[in-house]
Amino acid sequence: MKTTSTINQLRKKRESLTDPLGLVPTMGYLHDGHLSLVRQAKMECESVVVSIFVNPTQFSATEDLSSYPRDLDRDLELLKQEGVDLVWIPTVEEMYPPNFQTWVTVERLTSFLEGRSRPEHFRGVTTVVAKLFNAVLPQRAYFGQKDAQQSIVVRQMVRDLNMPIEIVVCPTVREPDGLAMSSRNSYLNHEERKAAVVLYRALAQAAHHFAEGERDSERIRQAMLEILTNEPLAEIDYVSIADLETLDEIQGEIDKALLSMAVKIGPTRLIDNVILGNR
Repeated sequence: MKTTSTINQLRKKRESLTDPLGLVPTMGYLHDGHLSLVRQAKMECESVVVSIFVNPTQFSATEDLSSYPRDLDRDLELLKQEGVDLVWIPTVEEMYPPNFQTWVTVERLTSFLEGRSRPEHFRGVTTVVAKLFNAVLPQRAYFGQKDAQQSIVVRQMVRDLNMPIEIVVCPTVREPDGLAMSSRNSYLNHEERKAAVVLYRALAQAAHHFAEGERDSERIRQAMLEILTNEPLAEIDYVSIADLETLDEIQGEIDKALLSMAVKIGPTRLIDNVILGNR
């Protein structure tokens, strides 16, 4: 497994890799969710590149950039075991050189959900992902369903900018009790970790109602809210039932939908989602 930190080195090493090439963008502190993306890429591509970059432009001034968990040595060992061909670990200065002033913005899709709660977040995401794509030139890029809105936004960017890249979205990987795997789970203390399962319980209850024939969006929404509000450590940011493509909130009858939520458990903000109906 090769590693590099500069774009020039990356491009030279890229020349020796066989297409189709899959890219797995990460912020490091890897868990089985990330590794599931690597494994999918290995199955579908001749070469796999993983990027590790804690992107400062997707964090606001009040968020956890400085404390975001990092363990590069462990990450590299895990990726070596998975047979990754190349790991790119750019510096902030490499990605955002002095006088940087160009941004990639997807407009309407980023005004909902995470975009409403974190107004600058997606501008940072789409800009850094566009730069990663431009440097690595993958045929496929792999993202997790846990960050559902991110995947929808990135697909829109790729479509709008005519990037010849297939966006592959892989299922959310969960702990045995249902909690979606996330690097931020490491922030949770023992009591918060137990309480955090409430996100999955609320989504699972909604999915159960849907499977039993319930189609009224408000009743499904209330079923989720009831479970969440009964958890003393949970502070709800949003609970959403939205269109899978436009992210508009659905009122009335549901045919298919993205159920998503953001909830703070203690000081830690967690997100999760499930899809109802056939896509």
